Amino acid sequence: MNIAQEPNELTATDALHCIKSGKFSSKDLIESCLSRIEEREPLVGAWQFLSRSHALEAADASDKSANRGKIQGIPIGIKDIFDTADMPTEYGSPIYKGNIPKSDASSVAQIKGEGGIILGKTVTTEFAYFNPGKTINPHNAQHTPGGSSSGSAAAVADFMVPLALGSQTVGSTIRPASYCGIVGYKPSFGLIDRTGVRTLAETFDTIGIFSRTVADAAYLASIIGRRPSLQLKGPASAPVNIGICQTPEWSAADENSRAAFSRAADLADNAGVNIKEITLSGVFDALASAQALITDFEAASSAAYELTYHRNKVSSRYIEKAEIGLSCTEQQYDDALLVVLAAQAEYSETIKEVNVLICPSATGEAPKGLEFTGDPILNRLGTALKVPCINVPGLTGKTGLPVGVQAIGGFKQDAETLVAASWLQEILKVA
Repeated sequence: MNIAQEPNELTATDALHCIKSGKFSSKDLIESCLSRIEEREPLVGAWQFLSRSHALEAADASDKSANRGKIQGIPIGIKDIFDTADMPTEYGSPIYKGNIPKSDASSVAQIKGEGGIILGKTVTTEFAYFNPGKTINPHNAQHTPGGSSSGSAAAVADFMVPLALGSQTVGSTIRPASYCGIVGYKPSFGLIDRTGVRTLAETFDTIGIFSRTVADAAYLASIIGRRPSLQLKGPASAPVNIGICQTPEWSAADENSRAAFSRAADLADNAGVNIKEITLSGVFDALASAQALITDFEAASSAAYELTYHRNKVSSRYIEKAEIGLSCTEQQYDDALLVVLAAQAEYSETIKEVNVLICPSATGEAPKGLEFTGDPILNRLGTALKVPCINVPGLTGKTGLPVGVQAIGGFKQDAETLVAASWLQEILKVA
């Protein structure tokens, strides 16, 4: 840790150490984060709800508490599709303006139970799909931060908060993490309980974590996933075998994404690990299309109430996607599910050859403009396979905007994937 850093610039685990050792209090940390937010929020627009008094009261209570939780006094941003009993939860929709749920999402409750402080609710796209909110990319206000977890990614990238929760149904954690230059971790499907989180597509919805180091993401996941084995203790060891995989969607990657992918592969190779090129079989060719069909089919169902009773307040973009979903037949939906199952079975054999795959995280740098959150095509595979995916930051494109690479592991092999991603993050620091 660099002692010259302001508290808000520290990683969550470094800040936790400082609080526990008495170097500063939780209130000092919260005040530092709030100062950063006051300075930058008018530009970045990462927050949907924020109460300075609420945060400071929580920090005071934390500092006075005799019970010291695993994340005692650490501020965390929560994507505004997670229910919070003491803050509005609006799902990125005017239909739910001022809505206060009766209970917290299970992950939020677990954070509070371990002493974490919910700093506020971060901006989400409407119902966590494609219609964007107000957030900009903190690296360049002319560019999107990605979606749907726009506010969570931007808040962590801009040092407003060290940790934030998001979600991923297509590419809503990995893509904004790549665009904003931070760690985004989509765990294996079902690893973190989703009770109290707005549903988009039940087959794929997964809670995601944003942080500035893989170790921080692993630490929070170990708590809200109730999996202590995910914690990274000490420097991450190098994986024995790394697979380099372009995936069937390689044609969608631009020169920036391809250059980052090649650079990461070269750096890993130079570090002495065994590099193996992995070519996925034809079973995977239809996977992205199948994932898209399933998501649209289920998104039409998850918003049935809003589409029926409040259609005039639903965006044209969501209606368009829902209508695509409604036009899908039962047979098309079932066939798509079979494509996913076949690919999952094939992948479980493929991943046995290596510890982790390195793939592109996004098609390139964050696109210019705020009306489009970017193409998630390179995230559909990892989401459909339901495996752990981690955006590893450290590289940039031609204009200087971040471009990440994605570490993908085997289903429920999250601990091994996190170790490999943490090692890769250190390797990319020299790039």
